[in-house]
Amino acid sequence: MDDPTTSVIDDMREESAELDALVAGLSDDRWAAPTPAPGWSVAHQIAHLAWTDRAALAAIGDKEAFDAEVQQALADTDGYMDAQAALGASRPPAQVLAAWRESRAALEAALREVPRGTKIPWFGPPMSAASMATARLMETWAHGQDVADALGVERRPTRRLRHIARLGARTRDFAFLMNGLPVPREEFRLELEFPDGEVWTSGPEDAAQRVTGSGPDFCRLVTQRAHRADLDLRADGPDADRWLDVAQCFAGPPGGGREPKERA
Repeated sequence: MDDPTTSVIDDMREESAELDALVAGLSDDRWAAPTPAPGWSVAHQIAHLAWTDRAALAAIGDKEAFDAEVQQALADTDGYMDAQAALGASRPPAQVLAAWRESRAALEAALREVPRGTKIPWFGPPMSAASMATARLMETWAHGQDVADALGVERRPTRRLRHIARLGARTRDFAFLMNGLPVPREEFRLELEFPDGEVWTSGPEDAAQRVTGSGPDFCRLVTQRAHRADLDLRADGPDADRWLDVAQCFAGPPGGGREPKERA
């Protein structure tokens, strides 16, 4: 039987390699291109991924360093991530890319050595190595979407998106809590269609609260890379409808999300 931890770490590596191929040949001008995240260039996006990899490495093997990182983030919840991204992006693009390659390779190796059952501390709840790899895959894909949007590149959906869909479903309660909303008592049903023809499902078939539609669009929603008005998703039930307004699968306070295309 395949080890699910090994499988998701492999997928994490492949997601990073795909984004690496997208940025490796860019000119310096293209590295400076603005992305949909206000104030963030392509370089900011890659520098942020490298910083998060290093934070994850500290969480695995250097508790003192990780605790210090958390305290700094808590002291400046509105500006710390931006400051770290700006610091990384201030270096030449070749150095930004080299730093990301080094950090992600080190994190991959460290995750493969985490003993089964170990919980890794994080900015949100502690997580297993498989969950950490899923979170890193999700963030790589999400920031990769920002890069692709900046470059005008259409990315082909892969089977790796199932990890993000699963994470989005698991973080439903978290999204409600982070927005100060009561957590629904009922389970939701998700039925998401992917381009390869597979329908990914979660939750009881007879659930009254349902979300149906495009799997890739659901991934865009829970990573807040698009507004729900621009996505092929349908909510049946008031709680499911509310979820599509607040869904997020990333740690930290609620993001501002994206404006609808027609309003933008």
